Amino acid sequence: MKDDFEELKYAKPDTGRKERTGFPEVVFCPGKKDAFLAGIFRTLYEKNGEVLGTRASEHQFRIVQAELPQAAYDAVSGILTVESGGKTQAGNIAVCTAGTADIPVAEEAARTAEFFGSKVVRVYDVGVSGIHRLLAQESVLEEANCVVAVAGMEGALASVIGGLVSVPVIAVPTSVGYGASLGGLSALLTMINSCANGISVVNIDNGYGAGYIATQINRLAEKGKTK
Repeated sequence: MKDDFEELKYAKPDTGRKERTGFPEVVFCPGKKDAFLAGIFRTLYEKNGEVLGTRASEHQFRIVQAELPQAAYDAVSGILTVESGGKTQAGNIAVCTAGTADIPVAEEAARTAEFFGSKVVRVYDVGVSGIHRLLAQESVLEEANCVVAVAGMEGALASVIGGLVSVPVIAVPTSVGYGASLGGLSALLTMINSCANGISVVNIDNGYGAGYIATQINRLAEKGKTK
């Protein structure tokens, strides 16, 4: 295990992570110098045949694309990927948002899960201020192996979904809201204090973390169905 990384002087890409955990190392892009970012992407791609980067800028995409022409970028989520193609997506994860302002975080979750091989169904703009919109999608939620609930403001969406479905719910508070939302803290506290069962909570705006955990749940669910 001690040799499961590459020494680049400025970084030590964890090239053995996929073998140990089932998921390759993911690159958090903000704050990295251009040359460092390109070197890390190149090293991980050579080892794993694919790379996922989060919170990337358009400029960082161009830097990586110059090194790896097959790189792709989604400006909404900030997800930067380099893939070889031919990937299949299995299972069923539902990613929901309270409003359209929550979509960037939701897309980070959805695209992370898709990169890791999960099938994702998007259910956007179904917040509690018009709860009939959510109830109209109840059958979609019931078919999922898990649900990601992304919401800002008071963050009530996760509690409502938790009371409707029999599968795990991953709550993602967002920094969307007015002054008293305190940059997502209000939504975070609501979700942590939810009286609905089966809800776990990730950090504010952490779509990536939600997509990762959702994939773990989805893989276990699909594994159980094949036994």
